[in-house]
Amino acid sequence: MTILYEWRGPLDNAALDRLHAEGFGHPVGRADWRTRLERHSLGWVCAYGDGALVGFVNVAWDGGAHAFLLDTVVAPRCRSAGVGTALVATAAEHARAAGCAWLHVDFEEDLRRFYLDGCGFKETAAGLVAL
Repeated sequence: MTILYEWRGPLDNAALDRLHAEGFGHPVGRADWRTRLERHSLGWVCAYGDGALVGFVNVAWDGGAHAFLLDTVVAPRCRSAGVGTALVATAAEHARAAGCAWLHVDFEEDLRRFYLDGCGFKETAAGLVAL
């Protein structure tokens, strides 16, 4: 399958809801992704395979030097084929082009190898408060 990556690619709310549900193992939601992304994001990367959305990452930012990866997801049938690393690389390229100096990501322990080894992130000290 040929995968096409598109910065600020067109997306359908229902398609992204289905991908999130499939990728994160929760029921299909009904989010207004388009409005949320346009309001709060520097951009996003969509991965399309055979005409379907098979990957996604959101690039939020502070309007200056810092960008943040959120909602990185790849359809289970497309995992371990480089789709996730290509999503992140595309996001990093566009964040850099927008003038960002730093790209941040939080991840769960099982994704450590993906982000640190596969995508080139460096481990840092960080803090988190549950709200």
